[in-house]
Amino acid sequence: MKALIYILSVIVITSNIVVAQTMEPDDGDHEQWEFVLEESGDILQLALPATGALISILKKDYEGTKQLAFSYGTTIALTYALKHTIHKQRPEGRNRFDSFPSGHTSSAFSGASFIQRRYGWGYGIPAYVLASIVGISRIEAPDGYHDKWDVLAGAAIGIGSTYLFTKPYEEPRLEMGFSASRDLKMLRVKYRF
Repeated sequence: MKALIYILSVIVITSNIVVAQTMEPDDGDHEQWEFVLEESGDILQLALPATGALISILKKDYEGTKQLAFSYGTTIALTYALKHTIHKQRPEGRNRFDSFPSGHTSSAFSGASFIQRRYGWGYGIPAYVLASIVGISRIEAPDGYHDKWDVLAGAAIGIGSTYLFTKPYEEPRLEMGFSASRDLKMLRVKYRF
């Protein structure tokens, strides 16, 4: 399962490098890596929560799937409620007043923190690295959609919502099995401490 997160990161980064190489040259104000970073952030903001859902489904951890739905739903609702309540202007100069908090960042950190909280740090470290790339992409993108406070608030909302609803996953402790043949009947009981 951990490999799933590593594979996801390699696919996203590789595909964005390929896309960046096929892009037309910019007007000179921005470097190509800024576009790759922005595109990576756009993809990872949804890929991380989707990966958390996929892991929970593959593990048949339907309680985890439910916890992800509650935490992610809370993250998105709180993020957009704050955006429309606070009315902070975007730093790139457009006449938009929905900067605080960063929705991309809150989404990514909600997914990453779910993966870490539910399945442990072995899964969580690469997920948090990818979520951090999303946060950086919101500040360093060609237009600089957010400042550091927007990104930090988005991360805090994503992590906080997850910790409200998500409990660590515990493998089943008791396993039972039965097998029978013509002359032999066997009951297998396995209990992990």
